[in-house]
Amino acid sequence: MSDTALDNAVDWLLERQEPAGWWTAEMETNVTMTAEHVLLLRFLGVDHEEIAAGARRHILGKQRADGSWSLYFDGPGDLSTTVEAYVALRLLGLDAAAEPVARARRFILAQGGLARARVFTKLWLALFGQYPWDGVPSMPPELIHLPSRAPLNLYDFACWARGTIAPLLIVLSRRPVRPLGFDVQELVAPGTEALLHRVPGAGVFWWLDKLQKVYERLPRQPGRERARRGLATWIVDHQEADGSWGGIQPPWVYSLIALNLQGMAVDHPVMRLGLRGLNERFAVSDAEGWRLQACMSPVWDTAWAVLALRAAGLSRSHPAVRAAVDWIVGEQIERGGDWQVKVPVRECGGWAFEFDNDIYPDVDDTAIVVLALLEGGDGPVVRAAAEKGARWAEAMRSSNGAWGSFDKDNTRQLVYRIPFADFGAMLDPPSEDVTAHVLEMLAGLGRGTDDPVVRGGLRYLAREQRTSGSWYGRWGVNHVYGTWCVISALAALGCGGPHLPRAVRWLLQAQNRDGGWGETCHSYEDESFAGVGVSTASQTAWAVMALQRSGHGEHSACRRGLAFLRERQQGRTWPEPEYTGTGFPGDFYLNYGMYRHLFPTMALAMDGGLGEFGELHGTPAERQPADQPAAGQTLERPASPSNVAAAAGRTVAGPSSESPASEPDRED
Repeated sequence: MSDTALDNAVDWLLERQEPAGWWTAEMETNVTMTAEHVLLLRFLGVDHEEIAAGARRHILGKQRADGSWSLYFDGPGDLSTTVEAYVALRLLGLDAAAEPVARARRFILAQGGLARARVFTKLWLALFGQYPWDGVPSMPPELIHLPSRAPLNLYDFACWARGTIAPLLIVLSRRPVRPLGFDVQELVAPGTEALLHRVPGAGVFWWLDKLQKVYERLPRQPGRERARRGLATWIVDHQEADGSWGGIQPPWVYSLIALNLQGMAVDHPVMRLGLRGLNERFAVSDAEGWRLQACMSPVWDTAWAVLALRAAGLSRSHPAVRAAVDWIVGEQIERGGDWQVKVPVRECGGWAFEFDNDIYPDVDDTAIVVLALLEGGDGPVVRAAAEKGARWAEAMRSSNGAWGSFDKDNTRQLVYRIPFADFGAMLDPPSEDVTAHVLEMLAGLGRGTDDPVVRGGLRYLAREQRTSGSWYGRWGVNHVYGTWCVISALAALGCGGPHLPRAVRWLLQAQNRDGGWGETCHSYEDESFAGVGVSTASQTAWAVMALQRSGHGEHSACRRGLAFLRERQQGRTWPEPEYTGTGFPGDFYLNYGMYRHLFPTMALAMDGGLGEFGELHGTPAERQPADQPAAGQTLERPASPSNVAAAAGRTVAGPSSESPASEPDRED
C-alpha cells in the first residue's frame, strides 16, 4: 500500500540532489558566526559594506524579546553571544541609542557585563582595545616545540581546539590592537572594572599565566619569533583545499588573523584562498539575511540520504543512488593527517564531514559512509572502498575499546585546567554514539559478537548506559539520539541482553502526549531534562527507528510516533526550528537542515517490520504503552519547556510513564 507521506518525502529528496550526486543543506548556528565574521573583516581592513544590510537583518531577526541572543532556538539568553552581536551591530551601522542595541545593552549589564563574558569574547574585544589584554589568558607560542608525548602539546587537544589554539598562540603573544571605530565601554557593569584585569582560574595554571605575562613584558624574549614562525608554518600546512582550517569557523578566522599578524597581507594567496572560501562556500544569503555557517555536512548528509532512499525501496541501480555512491567513493581520503600522530599507519581510507576537509577524516562519517556503500553500492570498487574505510576506522579505536571522532585516545584531562578552557569541548574522547555507529558498520561487514573488537565496543556501551536506560549523545541532542544509535548497533549485531529492555522502556517513558519525542539542548546542562522537550521531527524519527529496530514496530508508542510524523509533514518535508545537532555540548549547537527530512523519511520507510528482537520481554506493566500507566503508577510529566530559561529552574517530576524513572547517572 502506498504511503503518501513517504512518497512525498522521497520526491522532495530526489528533487534536491545536486547534479554531482550529493545533498546538503544549511547548517544553522547562533549569530556569533556572522558577528565574528564582521569583526574579522574590520580587523583585516576588508570592507564589509556588501554584506552589511544582510548581516544586520540576520542578527536583528534572531534577537529575543529581552534583548539577548541565545545559543539555540528557544534557548535562554547568552551573555557572550549577546556581546558579540552588540558589537557587530554597532559595526554594521546601528547607533548605541537604537532600540535593539539599547535592549541588548540592558541585558548585558544585567548579566554582569564584559567581565562575565567568555574568554573568546574578551579576546575579540581585546583585538580592538575594548578589553585589557592583561585580563585575557596567556599561552606561550613555544608550545609548538613540545613533542607529542609531552603534556599540553598541540596534539593533546581535540582537532578543532588544536586548530584554534595554534593561531591563538601567535595572537596572544603579539597582543595587537586595531581601531574599532567606536567605544563599547558602556558594556562594563559598574563595580566590575577590577575584574576586567583578572584572568579567571586558580592553582598552578593561574600562576603560570602570571609568569607568562611577566615574560611578555621583557624587552627580549629568546626563541619567541622562531616559535611564531613555526606556528605560521604549521598553520599554512594545515590549510585545506577550500581555504578552510579544519572545515570549521573557529580555527579558520583565528588562522587568518594570526597569519596577517605574521606579515601576510590580505592579497597573499593563502589569505585570499581563506577569505574566498568563507564568502563563496560557507556564506548564505536569502530573505532572512546574510549569515555564515560554522561548517557544512555534505558527506554526512549524502550517506544518510542513500540509506533513506534504499530504505524507501529505491534500487541500487536508481540514478540517484548510483550518483550518490559514485560521489561518496570519490570523496574517500587517501592522504595522511593529524590522526597519524597516534595511529602510525600509512593507509587512510576514511571520509570527512566537509567537501575538502582531507586533513581530518573522522570515524563517525566513515562508519555511516561504509554502511551507505554496503547498502547502496555494488561491485568490487565500492566494496574495496568500504573495506578500506572500515580498516582505518578500526585502527582509530581507543585503548578503552571505543571510538572518538577524529583522534585516538584524545583524553588528557589536563587541558581543561588551562584558563582558556571556559568554552567548548577541548577533547575528543570516545563516545557512545560514535562507538555505536562503528559497531553497526562492523556488523554490516559480517563481524559478530564473537569478534574481540566488537566485544570491546559492547563492553564500553554496557558501562556507559545510564541507570535510566538511556545513552548520552555526543553529536546529537542528546539521550534520544544516543539511545537510537546504540539500539541500532545492538539490533545490527543481534544482541541485547538486559541493556536493550531498559533502553526501550526509557524511550517509551520519554514519549510526549502528542505522540512525538523531543529533547532540549538544556539536557546537556541538566540531565534531569534527558528526553524532555517539545516534539521534533528528527528526534521523533530517532525514537521511532529505535523501537522499530528493537522489534517494537507495532507497539502503540511506535504507531503514535509514525502518526505524528505523517500529521506534521508540511510541503513534503517537516518544519523544525529546534536545534538537534551538537557541536560542543553545553556551548554550541547546530540545526542540520537535512535532519528534519532524512530521519523521518527513514522512519516512515521502515514502517511494517518488527525488527530483529520481537516484542520486549518483561512483565505486563513493563510493556505498557507510553500513554497508559501501569497499575498504581501516577503520571506527572511536566510540560515540555517552550523556553529553557524558564524551565531550567524547576525540578522534573517523576517517576512517570513518560519521564525517566530515576535520575540519569553514568554507570562508572
